[in-house]
Amino acid sequence: MAYDEELADRIRDLLGPALPETVEKKMFGGLAFLVGGNMAVAASGKGGLMVRVDPDEAAGLADGEHVAPMVMGGRSMRNWLRVDSEVVADDDALDQWIQRGVAYARGLPPK
Repeated sequence: MAYDEELADRIRDLLGPALPETVEKKMFGGLAFLVGGNMAVAASGKGGLMVRVDPDEAAGLADGEHVAPMVMGGRSMRNWLRVDSEVVADDDALDQWIQRGVAYARGLPPK
């Protein structure tokens, strides 16, 4: 399954020119948005949004149904969440998740 191009466009629009250090890169079957060389969010190749978060906050953000830890190669990723499309159907909700991912990526050493 290809990533949701409409979601990628919405992410791009919400990131806007305020983040000139943002780079787009096709990764893991999706389209990732990197800030300072660190992945922040992605339009997932499996649908929905991937968001990088503080590992200490991840469990509190996951609801187990529409927001869940990412699993890659059979391994749960502590600081990545998969957010279903319906959760980010409106731009305000999407922007909140984007800002969470951007804030975490900005706190990492640049690559």
